[in-house]
Parts: sequence; C-alpha cells; structure tokens
Amino acid sequence: MEIMVTIFNIIIFINAALAVITVFRQERDIAATWAWLLVLIFLPIVGFLIYAFFGRRLPKSKLLRLTGSAKKQVRNRINQQKKKLGNFAESANPNHRIVNESQGLVKLFMNSGLVPLFSHNEIETFTEGNVFFKQLILDLENAQESINLEFYTFYADEIGKEILSVLVKKAQAGIDVRVIYDAWGSIGTNQKFFQPLIDAGGRAFPFLHNKLNLIDMRVNFRDHHKLAIIDGQYGYIGGFNIGDQYLGRKKKFGNWKDCMIRIHGEGVYGLQSRFLLDWNGTDVTSKVNPNDVIQDEKYYPKMKTNGHAIMQIVSSGPESQIERIKMGYIKLIEMAQDSIKIATPYLIPDESVLNALKIASFSGVNIEIITPNMPDHAFVYRATQYYARQLTRYGVKVYAYGDGFMHSKTMVVDGKICSIGSANLDYRSFELNFECNAFVYDQKLAQQMEKIHAENVQKSVLQTEKLFKEQSRWLDFKQHFSRLLSPLL
Repeated sequence: MEIMVTIFNIIIFINAALAVITVFRQERDIAATWAWLLVLIFLPIVGFLIYAFFGRRLPKSKLLRLTGSAKKQVRNRINQQKKKLGNFAESANPNHRIVNESQGLVKLFMNSGLVPLFSHNEIETFTEGNVFFKQLILDLENAQESINLEFYTFYADEIGKEILSVLVKKAQAGIDVRVIYDAWGSIGTNQKFFQPLIDAGGRAFPFLHNKLNLIDMRVNFRDHHKLAIIDGQYGYIGGFNIGDQYLGRKKKFGNWKDCMIRIHGEGVYGLQSRFLLDWNGTDVTSKVNPNDVIQDEKYYPKMKTNGHAIMQIVSSGPESQIERIKMGYIKLIEMAQDSIKIATPYLIPDESVLNALKIASFSGVNIEIITPNMPDHAFVYRATQYYARQLTRYGVKVYAYGDGFMHSKTMVVDGKICSIGSANLDYRSFELNFECNAFVYDQKLAQQMEKIHAENVQKSVLQTEKLFKEQSRWLDFKQHFSRLLSPLL
C-alpha cells in the first residue's frame, strides 16, 4: 500500500510539473493560464489530451499575411491617409468630422494591422434572415465575374441547398466561384455536399483543418468569418451564417435576431482582401503565392457610389499576438461620452474589457447590453449570466432578449461610430477565432443601429440584482463554475 501511495504521489508531482512547463511555454492571458493549469493538474493524462487539441497556439508562419509588393502598397496608402487626418475641414463628406474626432481609433488599426480607411460606401442593414437571404441570393444570381463566400456555418439544409444550387448554376456559366467554410462550424456538411459545385468548375474548401482529421491540432482555431463578396462590387459582413436556423426555422431558437450589412463602395476591397488571404490559408491552397491572387485587378474593380460612410475592415486571429478587434472595442468604450449600445450572444469579457466597461459606467456613460434569454451552449450561457450580474452591480443595463435568439455582434458609441461583424464579446473571439469586423464612421448608420437597439430593448427583460438574488443556489453555482472555464469556452 505504501508503494502504491508513493507511486501515486510521484505521478501527481510529475503531472503537475509537466502542467506548469506545458502552459508556461507559450505566452497567454493570465486567466487562460490558470484555467489550463486547473485542467492539466486535476485531469491527469486526459487533461494533456484536451490541451493537445484545444490549448496549443497556432504556429507562427506566413499564414494569412500580406507579403511583398501587396504589403508595400497598403503601407503607402496608410501613410498618405495619416497625413490627411485632421485636415478635412473643407471636405464635402460630413463623416470626415467623425474620423477627425476618432483619430486615436483610426491610427490604432492603421499601426497595429495596416488597416486603411475606405471611403464612399453605401450601406444597407439586415436584421431578419428572410430579408437578408433574399437579397444575398439576388446578388448571387446577378454575379458577372466572381463570387467569394466565407462562412463559419454552411449547413446542408434547405437554405444551404438553395444557395448551393445558385452557386452551381453560376459556376456552370463560367463565373469564378469560391467557398470557404469552417469544418467544425458546419457539422453535417462535407466535400461531398459541395461536389456538384466542384464538378461545375467552382471550388470549396474547409479552412485550415478537416473535422475528420483526429490528429489535427488546430481544431480550436475556428474561421468565424461571415463574408460574401460578389464581383468585387458588393460585400456582406456581420453575424448571419448559412442555415435554416438563421431564418427562424428551428423551434429551439425561434425567431433569429442578427445583424448583417451590405456594402457597396471601397469597403468591399477590404472584405475581398480578407477573403483572399484566408483562401491562401486553406490546406489545399496554402502553397499559392498570396500576391498572385490578392493583386488580381478583377477582384478590385473601380466603382462609383453616392455613399458617404467611411470604414475600416479589421481582422484578428490566433496567427497574431495583437488582438485588434478587442483593442478596438476597448478604444470605442474609452471614447464614449454619452452612450454605448452593445448586442452580443456571448458576454464573457476578459479583465481589460470588463474594467473598460466599469470605468465608462462610473464616468456617467449610459451602457446597454443585450444578450440572449436562451442558451445555444450551456456553459457559455451560464458564464454570460455571471458577467451580466457583475456588470449590473456597476450600473450597466443588461437585457435578456425575449423574442427568439439574439445573435447580433454590434457596438454603437455616441450615435456616431459603430462596429458590426463576427466578433463576440468573449475570450474565444478575442484570442482563438479568426474574426472580421467593420468599424464604421457614419452618423446615419450609427443612428439607425441605435434605433434597432431600442426596438430590441423593447422585446427584452432588464436584468436586475433582485432577479439574480431570486434564482436558485444551483443556478448560482452553475454560473460561478462556468465563469471559471471562461478562458476556455
């Protein structure tokens, strides 16, 4: 018995030592460090298997990076724009004033990720799935040159098959059709589903990994983008994926509330560049020289619009230590003078975002956050409730949306600037997912987004300390326990 106890203690000691060495080999957020230590220490052997698939960082490489002359062109454009910042007094575009007032945010993206300003954009907003898909399918049917789709979820259901049939028809007509999908986000969809498109001359690939490859250690890094670019003229970005549930056809979720914007203008160039970088990062096409595709003029046609919206297309992902979208969120929160309106399905902020919200609230800024009133992921939902309670104590108004599932990922500040894209207010979007958001400097759009927010508030229930105190101890325990797993969710 003594020998067994000794062997057990040795195993525990070795396991703990290896856990410390394993976790500290890579730089990561302190909360994530402690969370992984708990997993590795309290789940010997099994914990290391979990870490192998979900805890390892993406190897640093040239994956998804601009190189050569393409990078030089972007840098030159940004340097020219920096010289103009603050000198738009005579500009005919009224949004240049907002850009001038937001120079800190603009330069943050320029300096951290070579993100230029895109002017002269017309923007249309979609919050209902039936309206969004109707317009998307119409644009796909009218395509003349190219169709590039990239979605975290592309289900092989009714709407998925309908869109696939349009893509097949366009590919047969000689249109350049490319599709990127996330294998894990598109459960039930595989290459066989896309075979008719491939046979017609189109192409479709999973991003980075295949869910059937059990030894693929990149499974935790998900392509969370929701992008569509047609002829380089029209682009979509936001929260909608391709699936019946986004049309409210799933009883589990009921009505689906989301936000997608359709862009016609220079901002489409930013979406196109994001797609083509990701295209070169797929397993099958990773050997392609990014410059061969990114600089192809047919993807960046000249266009004329009457729009005045100015925007930056901002990406972030595990290939970089710079969490650009998170920094953008924090900067927006810091800039707020009057109001911050947020919609997010997952409210699991790290300490930096949490503190920014607290400071803004104490500074007199009216902060309203809308979250779902139903779970799609149990632990994530309970963790969201935990942070909703924390923020409520600091004067932030947190609402639970009651008319279906809230999936929008939006932020509006002072009725002047808004962010719309794929990034949630959680650890996964900040550190692990490949995300893309449009930060838009346009008062017209921002006020429209505030109106949408107000309409959603009318269908929501304000979360109060009284409501939280009335909940059961078991529910309280699940919220606190889920919060411990926040950096891993």
